[in-house]
Amino acid sequence: MAIPVVSRKRLNEGLSVTSKVFIRSRNGNASKIVREHYLRNDIPCLSKACTKCQTIVSPNAQGELPKFVLSATPLKLKEVGPHYVVVDTNIILQAIDLLENEQVFFDVIIPQTVLDEVRNKSFPIYTRLRTLVSDDTKRFIVFHNEFSEDTYVKRSENESINDRNDTAIRKVAEWFQSHLPSISTVLITNDKDNKKKAIASGFKNTKTLVEYIDLYPNSAELKDLIPEETNFKSNTSEKFYSDYYSTARLMAGLKNGTLYQGSMNINSYNFLEGEITLATLPKPLLVLGSENLNRSFNGDSVIVEILPKSQWKKPSSTIIDDENLNSNVDPETTALDSINDKERKLLAQEAIQTQSNSSDIQPTGRVVGIVKRSWRLYVGQILSNSIPKTNSNSAKSCFVKLMDRSLPRIRIKTRRAQDLAGSKIVVAIDSWPTTSKFPEGHFVRNLGESESVKAETEALLLEHDVEYRPFSKAVLECLPAEGHDWKVPEDLNDPEVLKKDPKLPKRKDFRDKLICSIDPPGCVDIDDALHAKKLPNGNYEVGVHIADVTHFVKAGTPLDAEGASRGTSVYLVDKRIDMLPILLGTDLCSLKPYVERFAFSVIWELDQNADIVNVEFNKSIIKSREAFSYERAQIRIDDVTQQDDLTKGMRILLQLSKKLKQKRLDAGALNLSSPEVKVHMDSETSDPGEVEIKKLLETNSLVEEFMLLANISVARRIFQEFPQTAMLRRHNAPPTTNFEKLNDMLRVKKNMSISIESSKTLADSLDRCIDPQDEYFNTLIRIMSTRCMMAAEYFSSGSYGYPEFRHYGLAVDIYTHFTSPIRRYCDVVAHRQLAAAIAYEPLDLSHRDKDKMERVCKNINKRHRNAQFAGRASIEYYVGQVMKNNESEETGYVIRVFSNGIVILVPKFGVESLIKVEELTSDLSSVEFKEDEYSLEFKDQNGNMRNVGVFEKVQVEVKSQLDSSVGKRKAVLVLK
Repeated sequence: MAIPVVSRKRLNEGLSVTSKVFIRSRNGNASKIVREHYLRNDIPCLSKACTKCQTIVSPNAQGELPKFVLSATPLKLKEVGPHYVVVDTNIILQAIDLLENEQVFFDVIIPQTVLDEVRNKSFPIYTRLRTLVSDDTKRFIVFHNEFSEDTYVKRSENESINDRNDTAIRKVAEWFQSHLPSISTVLITNDKDNKKKAIASGFKNTKTLVEYIDLYPNSAELKDLIPEETNFKSNTSEKFYSDYYSTARLMAGLKNGTLYQGSMNINSYNFLEGEITLATLPKPLLVLGSENLNRSFNGDSVIVEILPKSQWKKPSSTIIDDENLNSNVDPETTALDSINDKERKLLAQEAIQTQSNSSDIQPTGRVVGIVKRSWRLYVGQILSNSIPKTNSNSAKSCFVKLMDRSLPRIRIKTRRAQDLAGSKIVVAIDSWPTTSKFPEGHFVRNLGESESVKAETEALLLEHDVEYRPFSKAVLECLPAEGHDWKVPEDLNDPEVLKKDPKLPKRKDFRDKLICSIDPPGCVDIDDALHAKKLPNGNYEVGVHIADVTHFVKAGTPLDAEGASRGTSVYLVDKRIDMLPILLGTDLCSLKPYVERFAFSVIWELDQNADIVNVEFNKSIIKSREAFSYERAQIRIDDVTQQDDLTKGMRILLQLSKKLKQKRLDAGALNLSSPEVKVHMDSETSDPGEVEIKKLLETNSLVEEFMLLANISVARRIFQEFPQTAMLRRHNAPPTTNFEKLNDMLRVKKNMSISIESSKTLADSLDRCIDPQDEYFNTLIRIMSTRCMMAAEYFSSGSYGYPEFRHYGLAVDIYTHFTSPIRRYCDVVAHRQLAAAIAYEPLDLSHRDKDKMERVCKNINKRHRNAQFAGRASIEYYVGQVMKNNESEETGYVIRVFSNGIVILVPKFGVESLIKVEELTSDLSSVEFKEDEYSLEFKDQNGNMRNVGVFEKVQVEVKSQLDSSVGKRKAVLVLK
């Protein structure tokens, strides 16, 4: 039992509120804990209209004065006139999209009480709110009411924390109104009790969100952006889904082992099938049907219970999408019995097929609770058949079909459905009650007409959660004041220079070394450069020099926080979304030729066999002699007339890289493939021209081998120094079950198999998968094997035991990323840890904290994955554009066979596409799915019987087609 006793005393700078808390233990004794909370009388209002506060402010710990942000002439609206806005916690949690909208909400005061509540309830929304505060565009401020003498509120006896916080928020609004009487202060809350108490206390300018938006001239348009739980009135009491278990039941079930927690992964070919990988089960747990999925989304963290063994089934062999299943649903009603019948028929067919082959049966389950939603902003298009026919100005329901086909359609209410038809729009999900067949959300904003480059690019960035907004003023203020004129100091011993950078004498001067960079054509953010020379003892000196990004990006700054948040640069066909401002990425950090740059260098002595004799790490100064493309470097190396020292150094690098690669392959490193294509853009119009498969030269491998060697060497050094928090990268061995399907296909079709006992046996068995009649077959198997692998991940060394550090694909015991700090935040952390390990500078505490490091790793893993998906989506979009007017016949390979369709990969374009059975034949009765043979038999359009199986080489016509339901153009294949 805790008994608080509160007192106040006056200090020089304000008041101290002292809480004495008596805690009674089980034996009846009471111990006293004293907590002191200091109040100040110099916390400013941060309004430019206030002259009083500008005279009382004190500098912060860095000696900086607070910025006065609130406008002296704020927005004027009817009823309230020029005004500031105070919002409560629920407004931020429910309407963050509206707060970010450029048309509304300016000069907003966020009480510290609200900020703390938001952080505790939703960290993603808290992050978005902090971004709003750090950007001066809309003039958001945080007012530290909990430390102000004028606004601190003591919690009354028997008062709930929530009620006390509501009182504190009202107190802020009242104080601002009395402090700046010439400017109205408006309190916005959807809490009826909070509003009632505010008005009762005399604060009349209290409004709900809808009432405040009504004050704007364009309120009818803005109301579409308001999430309202009362937006959708259910016309039935019928429940389509089961209620989730209570928190107590979920916790008890997890504890006693009757319930399990995992991440939901929805099948991209069947939105009614999900999988959850559980450590206790050898195979993933299947979740089949909308009732068992129970409103879970792809990526949700869910709690499931395992169904009885009689209900276990095998994965679906049927393609099922939302469009076919729910094509005629009325968005104004929830009567969906016919749809449920369709779904049940499909599941019944699956159950019949299951009985025929019990070896593939997997345990099944159903979702009984949601731990954490993966909901974010989604991009889609309003389904034309759901647009209301009436011209009424009232908001009507309609469906938004999302770009991600594994997700259900979203029901929104809008007055602008006709205007938004044919446009890419952003929506947010508000809820998914048991009485609604579909999740319910609201319109956020219009990206523009479908197929326009701007709308499509922004859509894929949003869809893959890529931060693409311009860098904030606070971030840009961290950059060197000299801008592009910054240079490496000429006199390294100049006292003025040393005053700014006292660590400069610790740098090694490598400007005499014959260093060059080798990168893709047109690369401007050059992270790495190399050099090599023969030593008198017959060994070789080899150097990898990496851009010294951390010289400019200091830990704890807004620039560092932005880099940590973005995690990685994102490369699209037509643009690059930078992790760091362009001044650093393409100039001051970039190891451009002919100019001096700061670098972090790894220098080895290697013997004739490319074994490491010695390694040193140094912060350095370099001057690259040349920037080569892969092709130019290859030409120079191959030109026997070139006998200069720089070219000789490149030949040494190539010679050693071949030995390094062979040693890796001998150790079991994997040589996997993915369809790598390049889209050529017109230099004047930026229109896509043609698509080609990327050519890999020996120089590609040259650079890769030395980057791998540098990453391994750095990983060993930082782990040695920081065994609990070293920033590393691991790659788990794949479970045997991941290769079961591929191995069975190979057995049936080619009498081959893949062994995954170790990376060495996997590599060897892949080498044996050769079809003498088809040279591409081996590449195809490597591509399909890649999809069976686990994803590599960043981690903090204290999270796992050393045996679990292993990188399976590279066949090394320890690995990190050090060589691309311009475009990866992992590398930035590794640079800081290595600098501390060689006693160049102390390591920031954030990189010594295990919990903080784990949070950083979690974010950069997510950002890295999203960047990969965004890059692939960009290529897919532009390939579709290229094919608009360039239909062609190409070679393809069947990689999946379903009961109602086949999936074909076209290597030339790096695209794969689904051909449904309706497009293969007009006689559906002729279709026979031979599941055991991985083939589909059907009567083709010419009336001839045809059998198409997995791995088969086929000819297809490739053309471009617009998917009208989602406004997305894609490559479509027609089997020849």
